Amino acid sequence: MVYFLSMEFFMGRTLKNTMLNVDVAEALDEAMYQLGLDIEELEEMECDAGLGNGGLGRLAACFLDSMATIGLPAYGYGIRYENGAFHQKIKDGWQIEEPDEWLLYGNPWEKERPECTRIVQFYGRVVRNDLDQCKWVDTATICALPYEVPIPGYCNQTCNTLRLWAAKGRKCFDTKIVNNDDYVNAILGRNEAEDISRVLYPIDSAFEGKELQLKQEYFLVSATLQDILCQFKLSNPTCELFELPNKVVIHINDTHPALAIPELLRILVDIECMDWIDALDICSRVFTHTNHVSQIECLKYWPLDMLQRVLPRHVEIMHKIDCHFKSVINRRWPSDKNRFQRMSIFQEINEPVASMDHLCIIGSHFVNGVSIFQTNHLINTLFKDFADLWPSKFTNKTNGISPRRWLLVCNPGLTDLIRNTIQSDDWVKNLITLNRLKEKLNDENFRNSLVLIKQDNKNRFVAYMKQHRNISLDPSSLFDVHVKRVLEYKRPLLPCLYAITMYNRLRANPSMKMCPRTVIIGGKAAPGYYMAKVIIKLINSVARIIDFDPITMGKLKLLFLRNYRVSLAERIIPATDLSEQIPCVGTEASGTGNMKFMLNGALTIGTMDGSNIEIFQEVGHSNAFIFGRTVEEVNHMRKTGYNPMRYVSSNPELRLCLEQIRDGFFCPTEPDLFKELYRKLVTEDKFMVCADYASYMRAQAEVDSAYRDEVRWSKMSLMNIAAAGKFSSDRTVREYARDIWRVEPINIK
Repeated sequence: MVYFLSMEFFMGRTLKNTMLNVDVAEALDEAMYQLGLDIEELEEMECDAGLGNGGLGRLAACFLDSMATIGLPAYGYGIRYENGAFHQKIKDGWQIEEPDEWLLYGNPWEKERPECTRIVQFYGRVVRNDLDQCKWVDTATICALPYEVPIPGYCNQTCNTLRLWAAKGRKCFDTKIVNNDDYVNAILGRNEAEDISRVLYPIDSAFEGKELQLKQEYFLVSATLQDILCQFKLSNPTCELFELPNKVVIHINDTHPALAIPELLRILVDIECMDWIDALDICSRVFTHTNHVSQIECLKYWPLDMLQRVLPRHVEIMHKIDCHFKSVINRRWPSDKNRFQRMSIFQEINEPVASMDHLCIIGSHFVNGVSIFQTNHLINTLFKDFADLWPSKFTNKTNGISPRRWLLVCNPGLTDLIRNTIQSDDWVKNLITLNRLKEKLNDENFRNSLVLIKQDNKNRFVAYMKQHRNISLDPSSLFDVHVKRVLEYKRPLLPCLYAITMYNRLRANPSMKMCPRTVIIGGKAAPGYYMAKVIIKLINSVARIIDFDPITMGKLKLLFLRNYRVSLAERIIPATDLSEQIPCVGTEASGTGNMKFMLNGALTIGTMDGSNIEIFQEVGHSNAFIFGRTVEEVNHMRKTGYNPMRYVSSNPELRLCLEQIRDGFFCPTEPDLFKELYRKLVTEDKFMVCADYASYMRAQAEVDSAYRDEVRWSKMSLMNIAAAGKFSSDRTVREYARDIWRVEPINIK
């Protein structure tokens, strides 16, 4: 059995996907029609289950779908956040966060399982008896109440389970407190306990926020491991715990659930009274880990003093793991005194900290990256010492997406065309079959059908925006889309600068001919990420100026798409012509948005980073718009001293754009608003926006030329769809099952 632990599961809406997977969509549609109701109105009433921020949570959701579809026995474990990813509003151009009360009217897809409630401990102290056995005492305790969500496979009689934990205060208050009439303190204590599952990722800029995040992560792993061991004992009543690695795989998705490793050791040693060496051996054969890190700044550390206060026993266990690991290092490299210091769980980074990345690598028997590019970076740079020690431990499993959600659900027109062309449904579970569509490259009728389907999807998105946002869009324009979390390294500034540049060209020459373009930028900034919020404000300010100038009419529009989420992605992705996948090279671990757009026939403008590289290899460089510097060039520029002003001063169009931003052209009521953004761009420019601007503009000119040639564009679009087969999460999960988890799928008939 595979147990998949993740702090995020970005599920979106469930109704349509479930109807499809259990093969009742047509029957329900007909039933609703007979009742005089519209199934689409019902679907629109469902709230997105926003239990994630972006790619990590959406990947986990796709993996659940694929595990069920290929028949893999698996459980997902996460947290039932009362408030998911916040609801984003825009006021005066600024992002405003409002609670995402997705549970306000209940969740019909879940079932409460109070009989499986687990007790989770925090704080306290550790005592030892005469036999040096440890006990964690005087702890604060809360309840973890599970809710189960069914995950049906696609037409295969299989249904797996996602179990989400909700934090609940203990029902029996401390008797002493109540007897002292301190009832209010009892209530407050219970509310504080329930804060653990109140919100997805609290702001961690303050100590309290960091501690709450730590408690969330431990809450997930403690409840889950108790649950796994309970299931193991019930399912294998004659088995000893030594058999655990033969029956169970626990997968740590990213470093958030890293504390599962010392927690399992605590349970085996302190509660099950197992010998330390035996327990360590079991742990090392049970855990596997996916590392999503691409930048050294993203490595995960916990302050040691906080860890010691909240989880004192686990710090002791981690020291013991580290001590055992030190002996391994010293045997292998007896004369290298610095190597263990680099590889230790415990590091000194301004203060004593514990590295969750190192803990995961030491405690897991496989560690995988999520793209070939990122895995090589892990092996050759970030974790080179570990790869030297355990070269066979590291492997690559390039990410993928669920074709059910990201084609069948969101693009029924294209689905029907593929189904009628291939004359089989096998491709839904074996997406590589799409390469047969290449045979239609010179079939004008087929390509015309693709063009009509894309136009229909654009028309539907335009109608949705008019009805729900009162925004008018031109469906005949090229839809140029950059939608993802707003992070500086993903460079939403580049499409914004493109819009400014084209606006300036139109101002200089109002009769200039250009391919009509609608530039759509969307995504949420983390509540505490000020510079990302400034970028959102800038985009909205630029959009306002462009939209109110009559010279742009029918030629150029810039739109910030607020409150981007899974259900909105299902609308805009099929309608997109150009997919912007433009991170600074060396910053994106993989990315899966690029795969969704590709599968739906959008062309990619992108850098040679993350999974973009593999997409370009599959589709061919002539069927994408590649720009920017290589990672070697970027590293060289940083080592030798990158001066962004050199690129600004040598490019009049870029200089004008940045001066307009600096001088308040786009925000005349607050002319100094963007001065700090300007300063960062011309003095630091950490993510090479200025260095890549000219290359990006050249690539956009090539986009313009290609889009004018309908035959060329339709052929490129077809090649993208046909080459998308590799990027199915079914393929990814099969590789996990075969190479990492060593679990066979079960075919239920």
